[in-house]
Amino acid sequence: MALITCQDASFGYEGKTAVSGLCFSVHRGDYLCVVGENGSGKSTLIQGLLRLKAPQAGSVLMGDGLRSDEIGYLPQQTAVQKDFPASVYEVVLSGCLSRRGLRPFYTRRDKADAEANMERLGLTALRSHCYRELSGGQQQRVRLARALCATKTLLLLDEPVAGLDPVMTGELYRLIKSLNGAGLTIIMVSHDVRSAVRDASHILQLQHTQVFFGRTEDYVTSRAGIEFLGPSADNGELRIEN
Repeated sequence: MALITCQDASFGYEGKTAVSGLCFSVHRGDYLCVVGENGSGKSTLIQGLLRLKAPQAGSVLMGDGLRSDEIGYLPQQTAVQKDFPASVYEVVLSGCLSRRGLRPFYTRRDKADAEANMERLGLTALRSHCYRELSGGQQQRVRLARALCATKTLLLLDEPVAGLDPVMTGELYRLIKSLNGAGLTIIMVSHDVRSAVRDASHILQLQHTQVFFGRTEDYVTSRAGIEFLGPSADNGELRIEN
């Protein structure tokens, strides 16, 4: 059974449709990368998957025991968030808020999960450091650890490497790939389609509607993939690691 299924779904805002004709499903262990030009509806789709937007048409179904409050989410970071005056531990622990409900305090389990995810992402030594004093790459790892505190099943990432230098970009991609290899399902919005082709198991291409959905190896030989990736998609220069 799929974790998420879109059935002819459409999403928009202020009465305007941003993306329509969505028919795809995501299963446990998938690594789906959502690609497309600016303004093609990628971020709007993510808001729909998070139940922050209701479909204008069609439906989004959750299955295999997944609940909407069990999805980890790494949004694009704002300038205000980069200057957040809290410790690394406090930021990571706040990822447990969605499951706290009416409880006024964090539980022992919440704190253990925060510690475990800091260790998982190599942040333990930065535990007491102020978040706003970290580098961009370190901040993104902290935010990823925070998102992991909300889920053990599905992680949504919206342009996770935006603004990072090439070294930090490569490091974060390797980290996301390793999380997927450990069993976490990934849905990632990205402008970096070549990295998507290298790492993802499935590709969803949008241009205000669904242009392509399927396995990565099929995408690179499809008309949509060749047009979007350029000639190297068709002559075997792109390497798929799945």
